[in-house]
Amino acid sequence: MTNAHHPDAPEGATGILVLADGTIVWGRGFGATGSAVGEVCFNTAMTGYQEVMTDPSYAGQIVTFTFPHIGNVGTNDEDVEADSPHALGCIVREDITVPSNFRDQKPFDQWMAENGRIGISGVDTRALTRRIREAGAPNAVIAYDPDGRFDIDDLLAKARAWAGLEGMDLAKDVTGHQTQLWEKGGTWRLGHGYEAMEELEASSALSGAGLSTSLETNGEDPKFVKVRANARPHVVAIDYGAKRNIFRNLVKAGAKVTVVPAKTSFDEIMALKPAGVFLSNGPGDPAATGDYAVPVIQQLLEADVPLFGICLGHQMLALAAGAKTVKMHQGHRGANHPVQRIGGTWDATEGLVEITSMNHGFAVDSETLPDTVRETHKSLFDGSNCGIEIIGKRAFGVQYHPEASPGPQDSFYLFEKFVGGLS
Repeated sequence: MTNAHHPDAPEGATGILVLADGTIVWGRGFGATGSAVGEVCFNTAMTGYQEVMTDPSYAGQIVTFTFPHIGNVGTNDEDVEADSPHALGCIVREDITVPSNFRDQKPFDQWMAENGRIGISGVDTRALTRRIREAGAPNAVIAYDPDGRFDIDDLLAKARAWAGLEGMDLAKDVTGHQTQLWEKGGTWRLGHGYEAMEELEASSALSGAGLSTSLETNGEDPKFVKVRANARPHVVAIDYGAKRNIFRNLVKAGAKVTVVPAKTSFDEIMALKPAGVFLSNGPGDPAATGDYAVPVIQQLLEADVPLFGICLGHQMLALAAGAKTVKMHQGHRGANHPVQRIGGTWDATEGLVEITSMNHGFAVDSETLPDTVRETHKSLFDGSNCGIEIIGKRAFGVQYHPEASPGPQDSFYLFEKFVGGLS
């Protein structure tokens, strides 16, 4: 059937969200036409919608933005975390307006259309968010048709047939497929963009030689400058669906980074001679990804390779140490989540609260942490685990995203701690 004569369809409705329980949410469609099935979640951040849409951790999900004015600063080529969007679509309150920002390169609705992502505006996102908080993140289909014609029975059947994220390994779908050196720079500066690796290497080498940090070599043979630049500790980053800004922050902290696919073996990693290994964020059920990731991490732990994990990588580290993960009722997604330092090893900063950015629907079950693992951070929203370290090993992880800089620098020390401990 279509909604041409549907009694609940408001005039002008061209977008629809059909939940698996039969709930229908109408709106005005924008972006790409068509339909997509996934899990509906909500994000409370006031900024960063382009980063959210391109974060690989949102694969398989439809994002409800609780902040009403989404799209008002347009889009640009710098504020992305991957080559293309991974969130299936988004739901917003207000219609997409004409961009008002000097960095804008393209309107958000045009960007959505060109990237094949579906949006719906005109939705009471407060009511939808309350529904998710009370009943959990539902499976649903989002659809846009300029003529407002929808086969609701078919959309409902698709929503009910979708298996959901639990038990789903999505890291294999979003990971890069080649081993490659990260050469896209580090720190961003207004009017300059991301600093090129050549600038970073020259600056690092000259600073280490006690010379000017400009690109001038002060008469020194450039080949020696290059040699010292390559002395950066080598971090091999396992890409389970990594955000680009993580690699930039590792570079900013002083590392040379090589990115490898999710299913890279222990022997292949060790052949790269890493000083340390980074475990990235990513989408899906950590237990499913753990089928192939955990054995590799356990071998790295046995070899005493320093490890640092973020989000899914944190969960992979916990699974490798013997803990378990659980599906959360609604998940944590936003840029203002308070996390407290715990565990008794923080000295004067024990109990300090970091303002963090989060995006996860699964969590490490702190009740299952073995005696070999110390809990280092917890959420002040619900007490869930947000950080661990492996006792007797140079291995730690956090559930939140320090590279997202919500504090804005509350958590950069984690990159410095990891890279600074490498040789």
